[in-house]
Amino acid sequence: MLPFCGYNMGDYFDHWFNMGRKNTMPVPIFRVNWFLKKDGKFLWPGFGDNMRVLKWIIYRVHGRAKAVESPVGLMPTYEDIDWTGLDITREDFDIRMTVDKKAWKNELLQEELFMRHSERLPCEMIMERQQFLSRLNRSNDLWTPPHN
Repeated sequence: MLPFCGYNMGDYFDHWFNMGRKNTMPVPIFRVNWFLKKDGKFLWPGFGDNMRVLKWIIYRVHGRAKAVESPVGLMPTYEDIDWTGLDITREDFDIRMTVDKKAWKNELLQEELFMRHSERLPCEMIMERQQFLSRLNRSNDLWTPPHN
């Protein structure tokens, strides 16, 4: 994202934290890795099927879909994604939802970005990073969705 930001990233992050402080009903944030690959192939079925995840997000925001807590946030359950017309097994879903905590930690422990913007980086960003690392440091290196 750095090449696309026209100003200091510390200021950019601070802007969004300020927006969050002012907003009495903040919008939920969802992370989706559409580009997850295994053996050189994308694991998500394709562009047209992304609506299945977006549908879950909409249902989740309105309290009509479940989620399970993972080290990187709340994730959908297998049952709450509409798989109609696709041959996606629970095992396939588990592969897509597995959290490689070691890979996430490697990303978070890259000090260059934080040091480059440290003078203007909001303290919330530093605290969020520490909390994230703490969640990743619990238990095994891989997290997989629980089964009901």
